[in-house]
Amino acid sequence: MKSSGKPALHKLVRSLDRQLLAIRAADYFPGQAGAGAAEGLETLRAEIDKKLSPGEPRPSRGAVERLPRTSFQRKTWATRKRPWVDRLATAWLIRRFVDESPRFVWLDNPKACPKSALGFDFDGARFTHVGDKVSFEVVMHTFGLEDDAALKRLGELVHYIDIGGIPVDEAAGVETLVRGLQAQHDDDDALLAAACDLFDTLYAALRLTK
Repeated sequence: MKSSGKPALHKLVRSLDRQLLAIRAADYFPGQAGAGAAEGLETLRAEIDKKLSPGEPRPSRGAVERLPRTSFQRKTWATRKRPWVDRLATAWLIRRFVDESPRFVWLDNPKACPKSALGFDFDGARFTHVGDKVSFEVVMHTFGLEDDAALKRLGELVHYIDIGGIPVDEAAGVETLVRGLQAQHDDDDALLAAACDLFDTLYAALRLTK
């Protein structure tokens, strides 16, 4: 499928998300039909991700572990190449709040991740989707950053763009900007540097409106 079809399909799923949320909010006698519709929508989302983003991680089960930031300094962090919103935002979060001097590696094949690297946002990675949390939210909770209201709101934004759910007003604009950054930068290090400026700006704006 052409890459131009990917935004359209994700937009369709988000539209269905909003419609289902509105219907369920107005449904004073919820039953199996609503639950079945939600399950069907999740199945559709999973099939779209499998076709268009075959490397997207499957959520693991269990609790998110707590770890001290002091043990994660000057580390090498690895994720899939050509990062999208969750990977870019997670790399920004690591650089801004976790590791004071990180190095990032962009993987052609996550199965070839160096053993010395800390993987994120792929199946089998040290930090990846857990339950209903995307990688950004997992890293945020792992390192005890969830009390930062602006980071929490940014996590909700990343979550919605990455896998859908509760709509976030800024999502469409941020998604468009990230697609523009991808179009401008073929090199993933340059892409991350540009994305970090974007997320710094978003974080500052969210701090003003918390």
